[in-house]
Amino acid sequence: SKDIDGEALTACILNKLCDQPQVAAVKVPRFGDNHKFILGDLTILTGGTIFTDELDVKLEKSSPDLLDSSSSITITKEDTVVFNGEGSKDAIQAHCEQICTLLADPSTSEYDKTKLQERFAKLSEGAAVIKAGDGTDVDVGKKKDRYDYPLNAERAAVEEGILPGSGAASLKASL
Repeated sequence: SKDIDGEALTACILNKLCDQPQVAAVKVPRFGDNHKFILGDLTILTGGTIFTDELDVKLEKSSPDLLDSSSSITITKEDTVVFNGEGSKDAIQAHCEQICTLLADPSTSEYDKTKLQERFAKLSEGAAVIKAGDGTDVDVGKKKDRYDYPLNAERAAVEEGILPGSGAASLKASL
């Protein structure tokens, strides 16, 4: 949701008080069309429905079969991680193929390609969550940097290619 207030907040509170199925309201961290795509990816992954006025799917007309589910969801202030979403494997595969088609399109901008690659990785079980904690914010930042550096090096190697280190490239070139 963009904001959790009004009817959405009331529905969450009533569900909790009346022992209804567990629900969670989560703000989408993206803007513009990207947030719509993220919600679409999430519903494909979990087998649910997006309730929006644009799609004319109203919350009042909802039924339990329209709701998402998964074996486990971890929600923090920063992240939402879905484990074993109960979406159709065929639907997820078809959605990944659509993303690959957009990636292959030469008219797709570099920014859009980066976002599409992120979405593809999250949908194709290629995402990993690394938790790094410590006693102070400074120590957490240092530890996070230790994870970010090799991750960025790996991304650069995948995108640009790699050369053997320690002078091996020079040795092979001289032979």
